[in-house]
Amino acid sequence: MPSARGETTGERPRLSRDRILEAAVAVADEGGLGRVTMRRVAEALGVEAMSLYHHVANKDALLDGMVDAVFAEMAPPAGGPWRPALAEHARSARRAMARHPWALGLMDARTSPGPATLGHHEAVLACLRGAGFSLEQTGLAYSALDAYVYGFVLQEASLPTEDGAFDEDARSMMAAVSPDDYPHLVEMAGHAMVEGYDFGDQFEPGLALVLDGLERLLDG
Repeated sequence: MPSARGETTGERPRLSRDRILEAAVAVADEGGLGRVTMRRVAEALGVEAMSLYHHVANKDALLDGMVDAVFAEMAPPAGGPWRPALAEHARSARRAMARHPWALGLMDARTSPGPATLGHHEAVLACLRGAGFSLEQTGLAYSALDAYVYGFVLQEASLPTEDGAFDEDARSMMAAVSPDDYPHLVEMAGHAMVEGYDFGDQFEPGLALVLDGLERLLDG
Protein backbone atom coordinates (compact mmCIF):
# COMPACT_ATOMS: atom_id res chain seq x y z
CA MET A 1 0.00 0.00 0.00
CA PRO A 2 1.39 3.45 -0.83
CA SER A 3 2.72 5.68 1.92
CA ALA A 4 0.13 7.65 3.82
CA ARG A 5 2.16 10.85 3.61
CA GLY A 6 1.94 11.85 -0.07
CA GLU A 7 2.17 15.44 -1.29
CA THR A 8 2.29 18.49 0.97
CA THR A 9 1.38 22.12 0.68
CA GLY A 10 4.20 24.03 2.41
CA GLU A 11 4.66 22.42 5.82
CA ARG A 12 1.12 21.05 6.08
CA PRO A 13 0.24 17.62 4.62
CA ARG A 14 -2.68 17.76 2.23
CA LEU A 15 -5.35 15.73 3.97
CA SER A 16 -8.22 13.87 2.37
CA ARG A 17 -10.58 11.16 3.48
CA ASP A 18 -8.82 8.64 1.26
CA ARG A 19 -5.41 9.43 2.74
CA ILE A 20 -6.78 9.16 6.27
CA LEU A 21 -8.30 5.76 5.52
CA GLU A 22 -5.08 4.64 3.87
CA ALA A 23 -3.16 5.59 7.00
CA ALA A 24 -5.69 3.87 9.27
CA VAL A 25 -5.45 0.65 7.26
CA ALA A 26 -1.66 0.81 7.46
CA VAL A 27 -1.81 1.23 11.25
CA ALA A 28 -4.13 -1.79 11.54
CA ASP A 29 -1.97 -3.86 9.20
CA GLU A 30 1.07 -3.15 11.32
CA GLY A 31 -0.33 -3.52 14.82
CA GLY A 32 -3.87 -4.86 14.63
CA LEU A 33 -7.24 -3.15 14.91
CA GLY A 34 -6.71 -2.32 18.57
CA ARG A 35 -3.92 0.06 17.57
CA VAL A 36 -6.24 2.21 15.49
CA THR A 37 -7.09 5.49 17.19
CA MET A 38 -7.60 8.94 15.76
CA ARG A 39 -4.39 10.02 17.48
CA ARG A 40 -2.26 7.25 15.99
CA VAL A 41 -3.68 7.77 12.53
CA ALA A 42 -2.94 11.49 12.84
CA GLU A 43 0.62 10.70 13.94
CA ALA A 44 1.08 8.49 10.88
CA LEU A 45 0.04 11.43 8.72
CA GLY A 46 2.12 13.96 10.63
CA VAL A 47 -0.87 16.08 11.68
CA GLU A 48 -2.94 16.83 14.78
CA ALA A 49 -5.81 14.48 15.57
CA MET A 50 -8.39 17.28 15.41
CA SER A 51 -7.60 17.87 11.74
CA LEU A 52 -8.93 14.41 10.88
CA TYR A 53 -12.45 15.40 11.92
CA HIS A 54 -12.76 17.71 8.92
CA HIS A 55 -12.80 14.56 6.75
CA VAL A 56 -13.96 11.71 9.06
CA ALA A 57 -16.75 12.39 11.54
CA ASN A 58 -15.57 10.00 14.28
CA LYS A 59 -13.94 6.64 14.90
CA ASP A 60 -17.05 4.74 13.80
CA ALA A 61 -16.89 6.50 10.46
CA LEU A 62 -13.18 5.67 10.29
CA LEU A 63 -13.86 1.96 10.87
CA ASP A 64 -16.66 1.97 8.28
CA GLY A 65 -14.29 3.53 5.78
CA MET A 66 -11.56 1.01 6.55
CA VAL A 67 -13.93 -1.87 5.83
CA ASP A 68 -14.97 -0.21 2.59
CA ALA A 69 -11.31 0.17 1.64
CA VAL A 70 -10.78 -3.58 2.03
CA PHE A 71 -13.87 -4.35 -0.06
CA ALA A 72 -12.49 -2.00 -2.71
CA GLU A 73 -9.50 -4.33 -3.08
CA MET A 74 -11.74 -7.27 -4.01
CA ALA A 75 -12.29 -7.70 -7.73
CA PRO A 76 -16.03 -7.94 -8.44
CA PRO A 77 -17.23 -10.83 -10.60
CA ALA A 78 -16.50 -9.96 -14.22
CA GLY A 79 -18.70 -10.76 -17.21
CA GLY A 80 -18.84 -14.17 -18.81
CA PRO A 81 -19.76 -17.56 -17.30
CA TRP A 82 -20.70 -17.37 -13.65
CA ARG A 83 -18.40 -20.12 -12.34
CA PRO A 84 -15.00 -18.71 -13.39
CA ALA A 85 -16.21 -15.20 -12.50
CA LEU A 86 -17.09 -16.23 -8.94
CA ALA A 87 -13.93 -18.32 -8.61
CA GLU A 88 -11.72 -15.37 -9.46
CA HIS A 89 -13.76 -13.14 -7.16
CA ALA A 90 -13.26 -15.63 -4.31
CA ARG A 91 -9.50 -15.66 -4.92
CA SER A 92 -9.43 -11.87 -4.91
CA ALA A 93 -11.42 -11.72 -1.67
CA ARG A 94 -9.05 -14.20 -0.04
CA ARG A 95 -6.02 -12.15 -1.06
CA ALA A 96 -7.55 -8.92 0.25
CA MET A 97 -8.53 -10.40 3.61
CA ALA A 98 -5.16 -12.13 3.97
CA ARG A 99 -3.49 -8.72 3.52
CA HIS A 100 -5.77 -7.25 6.20
CA PRO A 101 -6.67 -10.06 8.68
CA TRP A 102 -7.99 -7.51 11.19
CA ALA A 103 -10.89 -6.88 8.80
CA LEU A 104 -12.36 -10.36 9.22
CA GLY A 105 -14.05 -9.59 12.52
CA LEU A 106 -15.04 -6.10 11.46
CA MET A 107 -16.81 -6.68 8.16
CA ASP A 108 -20.02 -8.07 9.57
CA ALA A 109 -20.01 -5.78 12.61
CA ARG A 110 -20.37 -2.47 10.76
CA THR A 111 -23.84 -1.11 10.01
CA SER A 112 -23.04 1.73 7.59
CA PRO A 113 -21.68 0.08 4.44
CA GLY A 114 -19.86 2.27 1.93
CA PRO A 115 -20.08 2.27 -1.87
CA ALA A 116 -17.37 -0.37 -2.38
CA THR A 117 -19.07 -2.72 0.10
CA LEU A 118 -22.48 -2.24 -1.50
CA GLY A 119 -21.02 -2.57 -4.98
CA HIS A 120 -19.31 -5.82 -3.98
CA HIS A 121 -22.55 -7.38 -2.77
CA GLU A 122 -24.50 -6.10 -5.77
CA ALA A 123 -21.96 -7.55 -8.23
CA VAL A 124 -22.02 -11.01 -6.64
CA LEU A 125 -25.82 -11.04 -6.52
CA ALA A 126 -26.03 -9.85 -10.13
CA CYS A 127 -23.65 -12.60 -11.22
CA LEU A 128 -25.76 -15.28 -9.54
CA ARG A 129 -29.12 -13.93 -10.71
CA GLY A 130 -27.79 -13.43 -14.22
CA ALA A 131 -26.68 -17.07 -14.28
CA GLY A 132 -30.24 -18.19 -13.59
CA PHE A 133 -30.16 -18.87 -9.85
CA SER A 134 -33.56 -18.26 -8.29
CA LEU A 135 -33.83 -15.71 -5.50
CA GLU A 136 -33.81 -18.48 -2.88
CA GLN A 137 -30.89 -20.25 -4.59
CA THR A 138 -28.97 -16.99 -4.80
CA GLY A 139 -29.20 -16.49 -1.05
CA LEU A 140 -27.97 -20.03 -0.45
CA ALA A 141 -25.18 -19.75 -3.00
CA TYR A 142 -23.98 -16.41 -1.69
CA SER A 143 -23.87 -17.59 1.92
CA ALA A 144 -22.09 -20.85 1.01
CA LEU A 145 -19.39 -19.10 -1.01
CA ASP A 146 -18.97 -16.34 1.58
CA ALA A 147 -18.73 -18.81 4.46
CA TYR A 148 -16.09 -20.83 2.63
CA VAL A 149 -13.84 -17.90 1.76
CA TYR A 150 -14.17 -16.11 5.11
CA GLY A 151 -13.77 -19.36 7.05
CA PHE A 152 -10.71 -20.43 5.08
CA VAL A 153 -8.98 -17.09 5.56
CA LEU A 154 -9.79 -17.14 9.29
CA GLN A 155 -8.37 -20.64 9.68
CA GLU A 156 -5.36 -19.80 7.52
CA ALA A 157 -4.61 -16.79 9.73
CA SER A 158 -5.01 -18.63 13.03
CA LEU A 159 -3.27 -21.95 12.38
CA PRO A 160 0.16 -22.37 14.01
CA THR A 161 2.05 -22.45 10.73
CA GLU A 162 5.13 -20.99 9.11
CA ASP A 163 4.91 -20.49 5.35
CA GLY A 164 1.86 -22.76 5.32
CA ALA A 165 3.53 -25.67 7.17
CA PHE A 166 3.05 -26.56 10.82
CA ASP A 167 5.66 -24.98 13.09
CA GLU A 168 7.54 -26.59 15.97
CA ASP A 169 4.96 -25.53 18.56
CA ALA A 170 2.25 -27.37 16.65
CA ARG A 171 4.46 -30.44 16.33
CA SER A 172 5.16 -30.42 20.07
CA MET A 173 1.45 -30.07 20.81
CA MET A 174 0.56 -33.05 18.63
CA ALA A 175 3.38 -35.13 20.10
CA ALA A 176 1.49 -35.04 23.40
CA VAL A 177 -1.75 -36.35 21.84
CA SER A 178 -2.25 -40.10 22.22
CA PRO A 179 -2.91 -41.99 18.96
CA ASP A 180 -4.83 -44.57 21.00
CA ASP A 181 -7.34 -41.96 22.15
CA TYR A 182 -7.44 -39.80 19.02
CA PRO A 183 -6.32 -41.98 16.08
CA HIS A 184 -7.91 -39.96 13.30
CA LEU A 185 -6.70 -36.64 14.70
CA VAL A 186 -3.14 -37.95 14.91
CA GLU A 187 -3.44 -39.41 11.42
CA MET A 188 -4.57 -36.08 9.97
CA ALA A 189 -1.91 -34.16 11.85
CA GLY A 190 0.72 -36.50 10.45
CA HIS A 191 -0.59 -35.81 6.96
CA ALA A 192 -0.32 -32.07 7.57
CA MET A 193 3.20 -32.26 8.94
CA VAL A 194 4.92 -33.92 6.00
CA GLU A 195 7.53 -31.88 4.17
CA GLY A 196 6.03 -29.68 1.47
CA TYR A 197 2.55 -29.52 3.01
CA ASP A 198 0.93 -26.08 2.77
CA PHE A 199 -2.53 -25.48 4.20
CA GLY A 200 -3.09 -22.77 1.58
CA ASP A 201 -3.00 -25.44 -1.12
CA GLN A 202 -6.40 -26.60 0.12
CA PHE A 203 -8.12 -23.42 -1.03
CA GLU A 204 -8.56 -24.25 -4.71
CA PRO A 205 -9.85 -27.84 -4.25
CA GLY A 206 -12.24 -26.63 -1.54
CA LEU A 207 -13.44 -23.80 -3.76
CA ALA A 208 -14.06 -26.28 -6.57
CA LEU A 209 -16.19 -28.39 -4.20
CA VAL A 210 -18.31 -25.36 -3.30
CA LEU A 211 -18.74 -24.36 -6.95
CA ASP A 212 -19.58 -27.96 -7.89
CA GLY A 213 -22.36 -27.85 -5.31
CA LEU A 214 -23.65 -24.53 -6.66
CA GLU A 215 -23.63 -25.96 -10.18
CA ARG A 216 -25.72 -28.92 -9.07
CA LEU A 217 -28.07 -26.50 -7.29
CA LEU A 218 -28.51 -24.48 -10.47
CA ASP A 219 -28.99 -27.55 -12.71
CA GLY A 220 -31.36 -29.23 -10.30
